[in-house]
Amino acid sequence: MRVLLDENLPHDLARVIPGHAVSTVQGLGWAGTKNGALLKRAGGECDVFVTMDGNIEHQQDLVNLPFGVVVIGAASNRMADLQPVIPDLLQAIGGVGLGEVRRVGIPPKGRERFRTAR
Repeated sequence: MRVLLDENLPHDLARVIPGHAVSTVQGLGWAGTKNGALLKRAGGECDVFVTMDGNIEHQQDLVNLPFGVVVIGAASNRMADLQPVIPDLLQAIGGVGLGEVRRVGIPPKGRERFRTAR
């Protein structure tokens, strides 16, 4: 599966996603690209887009995307804070469908309605 990591995630995260072709927004030369344009470009480059942007589904129409989206909730984007989320992240990457959003991890402060992947 082709996984694209958003620029708000550390490159080190790619090393803990085994069995997938992982690329980064920065590695593709897309750093600074706004969400709408980024999601259009990503259509031909990934099967799953992974981000920490908890508002992405409210800012963009994700239903018709040709890939799934996994949103990570963690205290920060440091690997130490992401480490506990990795098992759920791997499960979500393997199970998210086209145009579907899966959330894993803890909600950012003030987002109690954040749901985890099942």
